[in-house]
Amino acid sequence: MSQSRPAQKDAYHLILEAIDSGIYKPGDRLVESELAERFGVSRTPIREALQRLETQSLLERDGRSMIVASLDHNQMAELYQVRRELEGLAARLAARHATAEEIEVLRDMVEADDKLVGDPQALSRANRRFHEQIHLASHNRYLVQQLDLVHRTMALMATTSLAAEGRGQIAQGEHKGIVEAIAARNEEGAAEALKDHISIAFMTRLKLDAGRRERR
Repeated sequence: MSQSRPAQKDAYHLILEAIDSGIYKPGDRLVESELAERFGVSRTPIREALQRLETQSLLERDGRSMIVASLDHNQMAELYQVRRELEGLAARLAARHATAEEIEVLRDMVEADDKLVGDPQALSRANRRFHEQIHLASHNRYLVQQLDLVHRTMALMATTSLAAEGRGQIAQGEHKGIVEAIAARNEEGAAEALKDHISIAFMTRLKLDAGRRERR
């Protein structure tokens, strides 16, 4: 049993990373034998990992197969609503608990990410790291766990809102405002700045989705 745990953990994170990076997209079928061959592990930890991802609603059953889940409009709205409140709480707690070093790291991240504005996919990965840093700066392990699950579910969206024209530059400005509120120990300001940031990202995504439907 002691040997199966690392294998299960490895298989789970390998599949999760493949979904997160877009190797497997919503609607793609996941086959145990193919996953075992791709990742070089046996089918038992693959099967256990798939079951775990299903309980987290990242996969869904299609007959006897597993497919990467997709989010409909209502699910996406629900996800953003939860994310907005949890991220706001993380920013509030970060303004209260973040160390000077953590604040400096956030500032460095924003500065470095400015160079990625022309690359939506790279900026999206950097954006996730930035938000995760705020989560950690909240110094609340339970909140970090919940936000981790929310961000995993965000991987079920095939595109990033940062792909919208001009959104990357605007989002970077919003990040700067969030960090400065945290640095000023302005708990209410930090929370509202981050909640507004999530609301704008949601509206941007809705406009992108509407544009795609119109072009069909």
